[in-house]
Amino acid sequence: MNRHRRWFAPFLLVVVLALTAAGCALPGQSPEPKTLKIGVLPIADVVPMYVAQQGGFFTQEGIQVELVPVAGGTERDALIQSGGLDGQLNEVLTTLLTNAGGNVQVKIVTTARRPFPNQPLFYIVTAPNSGITDVQGLKGVEIAIAENTVVHYVADRVLQHAGLSANDIRFTNVPKIPVRFELLMSGQVKAAVLPDPFASLAVLQGAGVAINDTSYPEVSHSVISFRTEVLKDRPNTIKAFLRAYDKAVQALNQNPDKYKDILVQTARVPEALQGRYTLPSYPEKELPSEAQVADVVQWALDKGLIQKPLSYDQLVDTSFRK
Repeated sequence: MNRHRRWFAPFLLVVVLALTAAGCALPGQSPEPKTLKIGVLPIADVVPMYVAQQGGFFTQEGIQVELVPVAGGTERDALIQSGGLDGQLNEVLTTLLTNAGGNVQVKIVTTARRPFPNQPLFYIVTAPNSGITDVQGLKGVEIAIAENTVVHYVADRVLQHAGLSANDIRFTNVPKIPVRFELLMSGQVKAAVLPDPFASLAVLQGAGVAINDTSYPEVSHSVISFRTEVLKDRPNTIKAFLRAYDKAVQALNQNPDKYKDILVQTARVPEALQGRYTLPSYPEKELPSEAQVADVVQWALDKGLIQKPLSYDQLVDTSFRK
C-alpha cells in the first residue's frame, strides 16, 4: 500500500498541474469562461481581430470572441467602465486615464499597431480647398481631435516636434471618427486628425495631408487591453485569444491583399474605399516600450489629466508576451 501511495501522489500532482495549465476546472472550481467581448473602432488597427474571427482562428483555439463595434473612444470607455466589454482596442493614454480613475482597472497585453515606413497610424488631414499644405499652415487653425485620447496626444507631440509652439496649436473636440471625417470633408473644420482608412478616404476625395506620424513614430501606437479581473479570471482564454490573434497578424502580413476589403465588410467603413485601400503591416508580438509609456504619463501630468504618475507595471501586463 505504501508503495502505491509513493507513486500515486506525484502522479496526482502532475494531473492537477496539467489540468490547471489547460484551463480545466478542478473539483469544486468553476470552469474558466471561454468567451470575450472586445470593443473595436472602425479603423485599420482592428483588422487582425476580424481576420481571426472570419478565419476561424478563435474557434480553433476553443474560444468565442464577440467584436463590439464602437464609433469612438468615449463610447468604448463607457462600455469598459460598465463591464459591457472585457477588452478593447485602445492605447496607453486611455489605459492610464482609466487606471488613474480608480474604479475599473485595465492592462495592455499587446501592441496592435505602430507606424511603419510609409505606413502612418495617424494623419493631420486638411479640408479640400482649405489652402493648407504643410504644418506651418496649421498655426492658429482649429484641428478636430478626440480630446484626451491618443489622437490628442499624438497631434500635440507631432506638432511640437515639427516646430509649432503651444500658442500655435488649437484643437476642437470631435470624439467620433466618422463625424470628424464628415466635418472635415464638408469644410466645417479646416483640419482633423484621422486614422486609416478614413484618412485615405479623405485624401481620395480631395483632402490634403499636412503631416503624419511616420516622422516621429515613437509617439504613435495602439494596443489591446483587458480589464484586470478578466486577466485574472480567464488567463488561458486570453492566451488562446493572443495565439489566434498572432496567427491572424502573420496571415495579414503575408498576404494583405486577401483581406483588403474586410473593413468595408465589417467595420462601418464607407464602400467608396472598396478595392482601393491597402492594409498596413502589423507588429508581431510586441508591447509598448517603457520610454513610450513614460512619455504618455508625462504628457498626462503636464495636461493635468492625472495627479500622480503610474508605473509601467501598472499599465502593461508583460506575462502574456513571455
